[in-house]
Amino acid sequence: MIGDSRTIWSVTKSIRVPRRGWAGIKNGDLLALAEKEFDAFITVDQKISTQQDLTKFKIAVVLLRGRTNRLEHIRLLVPELLKTLQQATTGVLTTVGG
Repeated sequence: MIGDSRTIWSVTKSIRVPRRGWAGIKNGDLLALAEKEFDAFITVDQKISTQQDLTKFKIAVVLLRGRTNRLEHIRLLVPELLKTLQQATTGVLTTVGG
């Protein structure tokens, strides 16, 4: 499931949270770490905007909403995601998908 293999993306690269050594870090601390290195934080956590004050962070947050969080459904969102990343705004939640 995507929820267990969260990925942080930038315009030129993506890094899975566990590979970066950030596994187990909660979203607020994770966003603080990510904003130092990345342009965007991509998540499937639909509660992120109610759990975090995204305006505190200097990173765009993109929520992927596929039919499920299974990779085969999330992959279908990649073309829209790539377009969205070019326009994503720092401190604001942008949703990709339905």
